[in-house]
Amino acid sequence: MKKFFISLVMVLAVISIAVAQDNSTDLIPEAEDKVQGPVMQLDTLVVDYGTIDQHSEPLRTLDFTNVGDEPLVITNARGSCGCTVPTWPKEPVMPGETSTLEVRYATNRVGPFTKTITLTTNEGGDNKVIKVTGKVLKVEEEESVPEAQPSMLSPNNDKKQ
Repeated sequence: MKKFFISLVMVLAVISIAVAQDNSTDLIPEAEDKVQGPVMQLDTLVVDYGTIDQHSEPLRTLDFTNVGDEPLVITNARGSCGCTVPTWPKEPVMPGETSTLEVRYATNRVGPFTKTITLTTNEGGDNKVIKVTGKVLKVEEEESVPEAQPSMLSPNNDKKQ
């Protein structure tokens, strides 16, 4: 009798697992399948500068699309420090349209960097965070004006009179 109850419990467990994994959508209305409101779909969440030379081009772009059914408005874009400056479209991005976010990093700073940009939109929910990474290599600068040499026309401050 004990074996019978154990077998019955195991059969019921297998049946309940099989029923729970049923992927039929008959109970879900079609209206819920559509995206409601604005939805920002970014090409990537990472802007990678790679390894660049000091004072090289600071601008990178990141495309995004509004895949929702209402206009998308970016209300704010903020870099994690003053060296990372985002520029975003101020006008609404209509459903199905693609737009561009510009990112400028201060490439005069030498060394590896990892910064973030936080986007605030009218999507609701959490803000989007974009990671900005790369490494800036120091470039030896050529002197544009030669170092001053003593001459007959300039006083020599080293001599005592």
